[in-house]
Amino acid sequence: MGGEFKKWVVMMLVLYMGYGVQAKPQVPCYFIFGDSLVDNGNNNALTSLAKANYRPYGIDFPRGPTGRFSNGNTTVDVIAGLLGFKDYIPPYATTRGRAILKGVNYASAAAGIREETGYQLGARITMNGQLRNFNKTVSQVVGLLGSKSSAAKYLKKCLYSVGMGSNDYLNNYFMPRFYTTSSRYTPKQYANVLIKQYSQQLQTLYKLGARKIALIGVGQVGCSPSELAMYSRDGKTCVKRINDANQLFNVRLKSLVDNFNKNLSGAKFIYINGYGIFQDLIDNPKTYGLKVINKGCCGVGRNNGQVTCLPNQTPCNNRKEHLFWDAFHPTEVANVFVGRRSYRANSSSDAHPYDIRRLAQL
Repeated sequence: MGGEFKKWVVMMLVLYMGYGVQAKPQVPCYFIFGDSLVDNGNNNALTSLAKANYRPYGIDFPRGPTGRFSNGNTTVDVIAGLLGFKDYIPPYATTRGRAILKGVNYASAAAGIREETGYQLGARITMNGQLRNFNKTVSQVVGLLGSKSSAAKYLKKCLYSVGMGSNDYLNNYFMPRFYTTSSRYTPKQYANVLIKQYSQQLQTLYKLGARKIALIGVGQVGCSPSELAMYSRDGKTCVKRINDANQLFNVRLKSLVDNFNKNLSGAKFIYINGYGIFQDLIDNPKTYGLKVINKGCCGVGRNNGQVTCLPNQTPCNNRKEHLFWDAFHPTEVANVFVGRRSYRANSSSDAHPYDIRRLAQL
């Protein structure tokens, strides 16, 4: 009896080990473009006020402060895990050699679609800059795989997520002290201008070999502690004029997805409704264990919304009950929620025409 049991154990171990060897991510690589919502260290060495490589940032992250603007994981960290990657997608700033073959994170805090966006915060890598960096990566992939055709074949299997536009509102249009865009464009005109430039940038990404591309819509900037502190009378009611402007952009972005899928050969674009997913957290906080939705877990001033977390500041203890970590960025709890809904939609409104899980399978 003991001998038979040992044989069974050995067989199970062999099967388990075999499964482990075969288990691979759903896509060979994951490339990330965006701003501070997903930056994981690209701004650390820049001369910039937009940095998060100090405590209390990363207080709940296994590696401590890395440059992530959260207490823990970001949405793309969650998505990468759901895709089957066993480790985090590394930042462009420090990634070398064959490591680029599993993907690179190009995101930069304060970055926008427009070149001038975020300039008051110092150096940042704009969307155009991130595309230039990706172009360099493509050349490196060609070198690693031996030919342009091999690189193209590899890169079209990868997943790409792009989340841009928030700073073009937060650190541009609704900051008239530094920018003239709000006096030059109505909200509708500005959304059109942004989408036109964004469309050109996304077509550049396509020309560089990307095919499976998830576009993340702009979230509810008007509900962030920063905007509540400045514009909300009660410090609780979201700023409608800002959110309305964000939605003008999102409606056009969703239409752009249909246009690309129709007119770009082999293109598989999807739209992730980050605005709507986040709305669920705001409308039903108790359902998800949240108690504080209008105030940062750390920061200064009204709503903890005047500045981001100060170095070595003591944050709140009930981080799992907070929607926002600082003046602008969600907590890990919120990021996990949004990341999961982006990967596997709970409703048809979460993603269009389908979610990231389906996109990865194509």
